[in-house]
Amino acid sequence: MKIILASGSGVRKKILDKYNIESDVVVSNVDEDQVKEALSSENATPLIISKNLAELKSIKVSNKYPDRLVLGADSVISLNNELINKPKSRKEALEILKKLNNSKHYLISSVCISKNGAMIWNHSDQSELKMKNFKEEELLQYLNRIKTEILLMYGVYQVEADGLELFEYIKGDQDSIMGLPIKQIMNYIKQYKKNE
Repeated sequence: MKIILASGSGVRKKILDKYNIESDVVVSNVDEDQVKEALSSENATPLIISKNLAELKSIKVSNKYPDRLVLGADSVISLNNELINKPKSRKEALEILKKLNNSKHYLISSVCISKNGAMIWNHSDQSELKMKNFKEEELLQYLNRIKTEILLMYGVYQVEADGLELFEYIKGDQDSIMGLPIKQIMNYIKQYKKNE
């Protein structure tokens, strides 16, 4: 059974491939910034924002492919229950790293599966990360090693690449931190196949 991944994230596609889940990629083109702004103005928590985005992406693509299972996903950083957005520039990336420096934050990964334009399952996973204490020049050295497009696409750290060295500890599932709580997705698909 081939699912549709409503995300252009190469990392998420790799995770599905690694666990032998066949998928086609159809990017949802949901305006994430607009959604985040609207929800933040209503005081939505980072968890609610993440869940909403995963659902919106999933349903938008599901409307075009009604008979298929469509997986939408979204990951956000929550610092003291405040949403930390992806940087729009290198300067902003440095400001974010300074905020996260020497503090504990959460990475929330939400997933949603839709069929016939409606959500049929969703799940959110939360991982705890504690960043080491760095001097500003050390943070700049780290940023200088990362290509701008990667920084803007994935946020300030890529745990699967150089970002790992930033942390004192990481508590959570690695696949989930990289964008997909795959074990829960696999369990759901197994159940779904059984009940078909």
